[in-house]
Amino acid sequence: MTAAVERLKQHGYPVQEEDLVRLSPLIFEHINMLGRYSFAVPEEVARGELRPLRNPEEDL
Repeated sequence: MTAAVERLKQHGYPVQEEDLVRLSPLIFEHINMLGRYSFAVPEEVARGELRPLRNPEEDL
């Protein structure tokens, strides 16, 4: 999430500090952090790379 926020800032998108405090899923009581989870991880991510960010202007 940090990389995405930094990229938005670099491209001039307004990023409000009060919005950033809500990014952590740990603040939501309804999310169960216990148990087993299985995710299909792309090979690039498994090597420690970040996947490319989408361009928000393409969604307009």
